[in-house]
Amino acid sequence: MDDNNQHEHFLNRAIELAKLGSEAGHGGPFGAIVVKEGRIIGEGYNCVTDLNDPSAHAEIVAIRQACIALNDFQLTECTIYTSCEPCPMCLGAIYWARPEQVYFASTKIDAADAGFDDAYIYEEMKLLPGKRNIPMHFLKMNKAQEVFEAWKSNPDKINY
Repeated sequence: MDDNNQHEHFLNRAIELAKLGSEAGHGGPFGAIVVKEGRIIGEGYNCVTDLNDPSAHAEIVAIRQACIALNDFQLTECTIYTSCEPCPMCLGAIYWARPEQVYFASTKIDAADAGFDDAYIYEEMKLLPGKRNIPMHFLKMNKAQEVFEAWKSNPDKINY
């Protein structure tokens, strides 16, 4: 199987998961898989409404499953295939997981057209915390800095 056929094959699985989750009423029409060495090691569909968990997006579900399979918090040498361009939350999780690459089959514009518009979140991120629609307040606490200082000097810490 050439590269394009392989990518289409895996994207088709992500799309199948999106359809499965959507038809079953588990959440939005999104599916994702994580692949390592040509093998699916994690997959998921949107389960937000099914689990009452706003973080249960398809990419997050697939990343969690893959990390368990690898017994690692990073997706080294993995590829994520998702039915749609990742939202801001999933994009953040993808960067933290550090896969090699991501393929998606539809865009955030397609998602917005279906009622899943993330433009609002992108705009909120540009604002100062106190100016956001959900105000965020900084209250300096020295104890919080002490925790960071302890972390920096901890010889047993695992950097990520």
